[in-house]
Amino acid sequence: MTPDMLMTPEKIVLDGKIFIPAEQVPIPEWPCVVSERPQPTLTVKDDDLFLVTDTMGNISGCSLEDGNPSVGLFCADTRFLSRLELQINKRSPVLLSSTADKGFALSVLCTNPKIDNYLNADTIGIRREIVLNGALFEEIEVANYSTSSITFEISLSFDADFADLFEVRGFYRGNRGKLLRLSELKNCSENLSLAYQGLDGAVMESRIQFQHQLPDYFQGYTAIWRLELASHETKKLGYRLQSLTNNQPISNVNAATTLAQAKASELMEEQNWVQQITRIHSDKSLFNRVIERAEQDLYLLRQSFGKYKTVSAGVPWFSTLFGRDSIITASQTLMLNPQIAKETLMILAEYQGKKEDIWREEEPGKILHELRFGELARCQEIPHTPYYGTVDATPLWLILYADYYAWTHDQETLETLWRNALSAMDWIDRNIQETGYLSYNRKSKGGLVNQGWKDSGDCIVNRKGELAKGAISLCEVQAYVYAAKIKLAEIAKMNKRLDLAETWLEEAKNLRVRFNKDFWIEDQDFCALALDGERNQVDSISSNPGHCLSLGIFTPEKAYSVAERLRAPDMFNGWGIRTLSSLSPAYNPMGYHIGSVWPHDNSLIAMGLRSLGLIDQALELFQGLFNMTFQQSYQRPPELFCGYEMNGDNAPVQYPVACSPQAWATGSIFQLLQMIVNLVPDAQNNCLRIIDPALPESINRLSLHNLRVGATILDLEFERVGSTTSCRVANKRGNLRVVIEA
Repeated sequence: MTPDMLMTPEKIVLDGKIFIPAEQVPIPEWPCVVSERPQPTLTVKDDDLFLVTDTMGNISGCSLEDGNPSVGLFCADTRFLSRLELQINKRSPVLLSSTADKGFALSVLCTNPKIDNYLNADTIGIRREIVLNGALFEEIEVANYSTSSITFEISLSFDADFADLFEVRGFYRGNRGKLLRLSELKNCSENLSLAYQGLDGAVMESRIQFQHQLPDYFQGYTAIWRLELASHETKKLGYRLQSLTNNQPISNVNAATTLAQAKASELMEEQNWVQQITRIHSDKSLFNRVIERAEQDLYLLRQSFGKYKTVSAGVPWFSTLFGRDSIITASQTLMLNPQIAKETLMILAEYQGKKEDIWREEEPGKILHELRFGELARCQEIPHTPYYGTVDATPLWLILYADYYAWTHDQETLETLWRNALSAMDWIDRNIQETGYLSYNRKSKGGLVNQGWKDSGDCIVNRKGELAKGAISLCEVQAYVYAAKIKLAEIAKMNKRLDLAETWLEEAKNLRVRFNKDFWIEDQDFCALALDGERNQVDSISSNPGHCLSLGIFTPEKAYSVAERLRAPDMFNGWGIRTLSSLSPAYNPMGYHIGSVWPHDNSLIAMGLRSLGLIDQALELFQGLFNMTFQQSYQRPPELFCGYEMNGDNAPVQYPVACSPQAWATGSIFQLLQMIVNLVPDAQNNCLRIIDPALPESINRLSLHNLRVGATILDLEFERVGSTTSCRVANKRGNLRVVIEA
């Protein structure tokens, strides 16, 4: 409890304001204008703070029972604003245009409807601008475009339910804390506060400070301005909303004072980010828009965890630290900025499992799945403090550890994390002992049933559509283990641990032999999705074996058979490869993991096709995914889309609650670009190999500027003439040896 905070059973005093339980404060209602159906949304984000509104910039009708509850202002897994509604004389404005193109800011242009007999439609121009920078800032410019003066009221209604994000997603709680409201609303001339005391005793507050022009009066938590505007006169209203816990700012970002300062700070930070990354440019404007959007989205998705920043998984549901998602995104973007990988490795190493904890499924050496900070986590109603229920994050961490070194030759980080790498490998080896394969079987009653990347409850099915039971050994996870042992063996040799190198290489060899025997479905000439608890094949045709293609675990003939099968019409829908064959009894084109298409899944498969020399097939997948992205809002790839096939000129079918922006969907753009230019770094030996680059027919030229390999920065230019792509080193600052292989 801070010095300026006083708490008793009857009241709480914060910053000189007295709060009492909400049920003791009768608050007059201000009518809420609620749509009858879920509406399109605008999303903005700054570090750990994100806002989802309707296209008017409003948050209206977003109680936990409503049909579109995901709107609101969120920080630390808590909704600090559940109503933000602009009205004119208790009427909703008429939308003219809106955009959240900047990512950290949204702007809305609207006007008035006809109001009774004294205000004609389209008389008032209203421009809203909302910016996030450690707090929420809004400025509203109101202009009179009539030839005479007018008088009217503008109102802003606020509310906050302080719901935990898991509640917003549908988690049922038997008990909640208590909403708190100011005992004296009439004294709120400059500030307005909403508060809540959680079951853990923490007091969360949304503190609103009005700027430019103070409200004329309040009706409950609605601020009302009586405006009189002369012909063509403009007035400005505004406020700053800060989220606090126990009277302390909760965001990791130090909040600016004004919207102008917030905007300047965000633009400066974004510019610094752009200067650090590889800048990628093609000769086609549509491709460039996709690339620029992906660059900006990665900047937006970065989030602070202690002294490091990594990429949060996606807005709105997964704006936090993940193991698998953050690792895969960092791997996808090594060409863009290896610093993402470094900080991801470091922060996950800090949280690496240290003890046995069944509730959190923590084990020594294990890499976490998900970290949460909301009330449910603090009260131990969910195990995410952090939760470790993931089978693949640990081998993926090891692969990233090795690949990061290949790009950077960062000896210091390699040595710093060596003990973590040994601990991770020890966890894998302990898990493998029982069955010979890395598997999962839920231990925590609050945990996930499925713990691979397909972690929904209905996705691990056999060819009859039946759910697999018992300890599950996923095919791609064994490929991750194989690759991790091969890559770590090389690092062990560098560290003069020849004993470990020999052991890991022998274990990888044996794993490969057993895998090709146990997972191969002879009558399908394809790889099983998994083995179940009885070591029976989970023999559905799925996208998972595609992750194995680039990692070397298949024999060559089996790899080519998998690659060919993935491109059959029941798997490839024209834009991408489905998660599950459309011939499966369990197939659902709208299913999260049982028929939908995921960009990151496909970018990993494209890398596998390329590694097998199937360049035309890889380019077909590249083009399909970019064609899908061209048709999305802001040219931003979604987390997933429905598996309906391309048929003529139909558009990809949206998945209703897909995250956007989403980390590994965004990362897939850079992984696909890496695939076509085919860079193979070896920074330790001061070499970059460029093996048979191949631009698709839709691009003639592609340039990479500010590419970092080891200590060298270089610019590369690729040009396609007919079916041949050439590469030229346009500039180089350093002594890196560049080998271009046709």
